[in-house]
Amino acid sequence: MNPLLRLLVLATLLLGSGCASLSNAERDRAAGIAVQARSTVVDCTQADRCALDSPLRALGGRAFAESHAGQPRHYATILDEGEVALVARLNLIRSATRSIDLQTYIFDKDDSARLVLDELQAAARRGVKVRLLIDQLSAISDLEILGALSGSHANFELRVYNPTFGKARLNYFDYAASVVCCFRRFNQRMHNKLLVVDDALGVVGGRNYQDDYYDWDSEYNFRDRDVIVAGPEVREMAANFDAFWRAPRSVPAERLNDVGRTLLRQGVPAMPPADVRRPERLERVSEEANDPDYVRRTFVDTALPVASVQYVADLPRKHRRERASQPANGQHVTEPQLDSLIASAQTEVLLQTPYLVLSKPAQRLFRDLRKREHAPRVVVSTNSLAATDNPIVYALSYKYKRRNLRELGFNVYEFKPFPLDAPVDYRNLLPAPLGTEASSSPGRRSSLLGGSAAGSNARSSGSADSRRSSDTGSDADAVPRVTRQPTPGPSARRRMDGSVVERRVLRAETRPSFLGTKAVNKPLPVTRTGARMGLHAKSLVVDRRIGVIGTHNFDPRSENYNTEGAVIIDDPVFAEALAQSILRDIHPQNSWVVAPRAKPPVLSGLNYSVGKASEALPVLDFWPWRYATDYEFQPGPACPEPLRRQDPAFHTCYVAVGDFPEVNVGPKWLLVRMLTAFGAGLVPIL
Repeated sequence: MNPLLRLLVLATLLLGSGCASLSNAERDRAAGIAVQARSTVVDCTQADRCALDSPLRALGGRAFAESHAGQPRHYATILDEGEVALVARLNLIRSATRSIDLQTYIFDKDDSARLVLDELQAAARRGVKVRLLIDQLSAISDLEILGALSGSHANFELRVYNPTFGKARLNYFDYAASVVCCFRRFNQRMHNKLLVVDDALGVVGGRNYQDDYYDWDSEYNFRDRDVIVAGPEVREMAANFDAFWRAPRSVPAERLNDVGRTLLRQGVPAMPPADVRRPERLERVSEEANDPDYVRRTFVDTALPVASVQYVADLPRKHRRERASQPANGQHVTEPQLDSLIASAQTEVLLQTPYLVLSKPAQRLFRDLRKREHAPRVVVSTNSLAATDNPIVYALSYKYKRRNLRELGFNVYEFKPFPLDAPVDYRNLLPAPLGTEASSSPGRRSSLLGGSAAGSNARSSGSADSRRSSDTGSDADAVPRVTRQPTPGPSARRRMDGSVVERRVLRAETRPSFLGTKAVNKPLPVTRTGARMGLHAKSLVVDRRIGVIGTHNFDPRSENYNTEGAVIIDDPVFAEALAQSILRDIHPQNSWVVAPRAKPPVLSGLNYSVGKASEALPVLDFWPWRYATDYEFQPGPACPEPLRRQDPAFHTCYVAVGDFPEVNVGPKWLLVRMLTAFGAGLVPIL
């Protein structure tokens, strides 16, 4: 585009968006209004800031007490279940005595997010220094809330990372303008998720602050994972947070143009009242967070003493534009560390990622592993089309199934939308779990999810007696029976496809586009009712010796655009525990196996060659007969245990369920959607 024309288009878009910047004097005045309004009243005069007496917080003190020069001591607790992860966060916030640093990509204003926000405010009022750093693109955009937080208390500070056009709330013209003027900067996001309490305990993992990360959404929840770390390495987490906090791209909320206008127009607004949908859930998690026996049993007794802990995270300088001829100067930190771990594998790599899209360097890495005389086995747990929150990204995973299986040697398992043995408390689903008896085992956290029991694993639901897999190495619990179909609650509305939708939310990586401010990627309609799950955990286990939990999706966006962070724990006991968590997710109750189709009796070579050539086309992958498809395990006398796809008896014990099982869309629409307009040029930003 002609530079002058580009400038004119940009000016038109910016004027249309109404985002004229405040002057420096106006911005200073708005900031002054916020600062002057901040309360300095502290509710507690005790030295510990009236902190909750928590066994989990005490674990941090114990780790430091047991540490010696050159011999640090750490404890690590894996958080698999969503609501339990929320309880841990509440307990840690309440037990803080000095400081709380929270960094996240998404921060909603729903039940779970508002609960955490209120707890942070309460901690500030009792004298704890609280710093909250949120990414602009997918976090709080409510100007009333941001304005209220900016002037709430002297102990509470809020900053927004990389605010495009200096705003908190973007509109259509902003997204369009970002494509014209600053596409790269617009897509450079802070994807780190970190909670640090008193520089002694840290939580790292995939969870943001939104109901669907804590099993509280009626339509769709994320299968995610965090780890609590107690010990000296948490100081490195605090140092990394501080680097982001002090970065020029981290802007105090009151200095944003739209928040500043709100303050200039009306002063600091009152915090809008919380719109609580299920108050009984809030009461339950609040009570559990205050219960020392529950906290000890859930987080302390399950903590593992670990030998070696390292927190690796990108720094804000990753987002600086450097000349291609200049060295990286340390901008990329997380990706090289993870690549090095994978390259060091001798026997096995377990990789869990929601988005199986590989950059060219990643492809070279796995090809090099494949070429070894004794190549390590690579197991990948990822989403199916029915489970993913981002079907556009899945299109590329689908496009390259042949490459992933045949050339890279992956053993791919696609997560089901209705897993039978997921770590979830089904009482949380809104409305009552469709297809289950909501009153059964009321005091026990069940492994059953929503209306899935007759869905994603109807063929294998009777295999409770023979669930020890050659891949999993562990037994699963028995599965409750399907009994009824409850009616959705009054706040829900039913879509044309039968799914229940309570509210429209911007989920995970489902970013808006220049076409509008709403998410262009969202879960596709499925063939069954009930709350479903999608994989969001990002984890890695190498040789059952090293375990990694973090935010890196192992995709080009994580490598090139987002900043990421991860905890690397070199300890065989921890690695085995993490491996079993991942292997549970690939069990036949929870995942389909991706495997080559049985070869047709004639023209199999021609079909393979044409399919390979079609896959290489940059835009239109036209060949309908794919190399691989999804398979479901069929237990029986001849098939007592699940098999690997390389086993000669695989096709005897598994039945093909199609390329897109449980997706409720017409085949013609799907082929157009999945197989066109996904060129290689889109890979880095998906």
